[in-house]
Amino acid sequence: MQLKFSVEDGCLIVEMHGELDHHSAEGARIKIDNKIEELGINKLIFDFAGVNFMDSSGIGVIIGRYKKLKDYDGKVAVVNLKPQIKKIFELSGLFKILSEFESTKEALLNL
Repeated sequence: MQLKFSVEDGCLIVEMHGELDHHSAEGARIKIDNKIEELGINKLIFDFAGVNFMDSSGIGVIIGRYKKLKDYDGKVAVVNLKPQIKKIFELSGLFKILSEFESTKEALLNL
């Protein structure tokens, strides 16, 4: 799993490439948490354009970052979900706690 970080309008954008599974989840979690703490940001957008597979460990990464930012009155959104990833979000109930947007631009306008 490769992660690319950028900041726009006070929001951390995490572009992910690869598989978000039990092999990569812990490393991704650590890198994202470190970047959140380093920047002191409470808004996060996960860009899933480069993710073709996600398992329950990936769900844990998303929920964990949501809980972390919720403590700081923050928000989390996801963009560019492929159909198979979107299905995982729907089945796991993730859309009850975070929002999906068509693009990063749209997410930035709504967070």
